[in-house]
Amino acid sequence: MIKISTIYRLISNKFPGLDLKLKSAGMPDTKDEFIKKTVLTAGYTTLAIFFVVFLFLSKISIKIKLLILIFGIPILFFIIFSYFMKIPDAKIKAMEKEINKEIIFAGRFLIIEIDSGVSLYQAMINIGDSYEVVGGYFREIIEKIKVGTTMEAAINDAVETVPSANMRKILWQILNSLKTGSNISPSINSVLSQIISEQQIEVKEYGRKLNPLAMFYMMIAVIIPSLGMTMLIVLATFMSFKLTLPVLLSIVGLLGFVQFMFVAIIKSSRPPVEF
Repeated sequence: MIKISTIYRLISNKFPGLDLKLKSAGMPDTKDEFIKKTVLTAGYTTLAIFFVVFLFLSKISIKIKLLILIFGIPILFFIIFSYFMKIPDAKIKAMEKEINKEIIFAGRFLIIEIDSGVSLYQAMINIGDSYEVVGGYFREIIEKIKVGTTMEAAINDAVETVPSANMRKILWQILNSLKTGSNISPSINSVLSQIISEQQIEVKEYGRKLNPLAMFYMMIAVIIPSLGMTMLIVLATFMSFKLTLPVLLSIVGLLGFVQFMFVAIIKSSRPPVEF
């Protein structure tokens, strides 16, 4: 008889890069543990949704219910499972944005520290004390060094798990400087200049996106609802149609949802730059 743990392991083998994603997302679960949690959560959610659906569709025939169970449950389970499997990717993207907000300032701080004669080890300690997000990765490097890991190995481990490509570039420059014995400041300064140029391009693209988004927002979330409600009231008056409280609340809820979606779209498209 196949054990349930074996099934989880077989599923986890279909996602070879999941271990690295979980580490990059800062999630403590192993690959098998995350798959187990995701399968159980998707299963419970699927059963709960179908339970609610059957409560509202209690009068339908048994054949239709069986068809819904046979075809609907696997499809819905797969959709929910796929959605929850994207959680590490969503966390990685959110963490990358937070890192990119601090990376310029942390990089300049590191250059100033090195140019002032502070050792690289002490400079990383100071970054860990001064910056919340970027400093967390430097604190991990320092902790590994304290327990006996070499500085090169500790930085290399951070390079593999850090979710930000920009921070990975800086760590690579530090690692290369340690291996070659060259000065760290010029190489980091060059990387920072490249990152600043990329962020300036992102800000310009964001500005171009705001114009059409603002126009659509004015049309869909302001003009159309205002004129639409006016026309609806006029038509209801002529057609003797009663606008009950549930209908009005439904319209308000729909308008609120549309505005929330616009705000979410604008917020998600905002570049990770501190203006």
